[in-house]
Amino acid sequence: MPSVYQKASLNAILGLFLEAQGHPYPEHTQIKSASSLSRFLNHYNWSTKGLIRETRQAVLGQIAKYRPSKQVPLKILIDLTTLEKSGKFLHLSNPPKDEPDPWVRILNGKRGLHLVVLYLVYGEWRVPWSFRVWRGKGYPSPSDLACKLLGTVPKQLTQNRTVIVLADTEFSTIKFFNSVRVKSWRIVVGVRNNRKLQDGRTVKQLYRHGKRGQQEMLEGLTTPLSISWFWLKRADNKRELRFVVSSHPYSGAYLVILGRKRWAIEGFFKTIKHRFGLHCFGQSTKLGVYRWLILSLLAYLLAHWIDQWSSPPILDWKATSDLTLSVLFPSVLWLKLLRYIRINADIAARHGFEIVLKPIPI
Repeated sequence: MPSVYQKASLNAILGLFLEAQGHPYPEHTQIKSASSLSRFLNHYNWSTKGLIRETRQAVLGQIAKYRPSKQVPLKILIDLTTLEKSGKFLHLSNPPKDEPDPWVRILNGKRGLHLVVLYLVYGEWRVPWSFRVWRGKGYPSPSDLACKLLGTVPKQLTQNRTVIVLADTEFSTIKFFNSVRVKSWRIVVGVRNNRKLQDGRTVKQLYRHGKRGQQEMLEGLTTPLSISWFWLKRADNKRELRFVVSSHPYSGAYLVILGRKRWAIEGFFKTIKHRFGLHCFGQSTKLGVYRWLILSLLAYLLAHWIDQWSSPPILDWKATSDLTLSVLFPSVLWLKLLRYIRINADIAARHGFEIVLKPIPI
């Protein structure tokens, strides 16, 4: 941060996220005013790209110290998540003519900010590496954005290691398949049951007349894929037949197991929203919204690192976040404690006590 005041604002807002209650609104801060945090997010001149660059370097540095064994593959999970919004958000949904770049859009019946997220699973490490905003019809599709995200994965993590890209049916496009194949990575992705094979049949017809794990050619592709299927139990207790394909000749049973690994990103989405408030942005500028998203992801990473260093891991996001605050942001806890003492000094007085704070002699 370019000044001590902005550093204090950064600590305050990360302290808000690390309360892990899921609603880190600026007006809830106890050590800064909501207006100062708003200026920090929307107007102050600090480098957002510099923060991202520093964070990524720190991630790579930590992984280099505690790198998983070579037998452990790097899993790249890609999925789309929606940060639903019911307000007008005119600056995001109806931009001026000289800046035709809408952010809040309707997709699959949901109105909000739609993010395509690339998430790394590397041994015990869980890293939200990058994301892109889907801007609606006429702009790059979620699959196109996913192809761009693949190019952000650092070579330090992929060299001399098996790389598996896992994605949902939304990304089972020919362009996405080819983008993964060019990098010589393995792909495991869901496909719709009406997807056509090269011989004219649909994928669904394999359920009755095929064998799980067999090789098939999807229409439009030049290389065969292994295909398998399973029944998924939905929230309404109904079952749905799902299909998954892979560029590597995995067995049918293992392909199903591997395909289910994609749902790890769903757990991340629930955590980042309901614990770290990713969806609670309400800033007046796109820069403010973008910075909110970045800082929410940063708070998640810091808590994840503290959990990794704990022995044994805490496995409780609220407890982990409390520990992260005490280890990395003790000044935030101290300022909150001082404010609490000042507000409640009359309670101590009514019981015949006076609270006196003085420095410890060195």
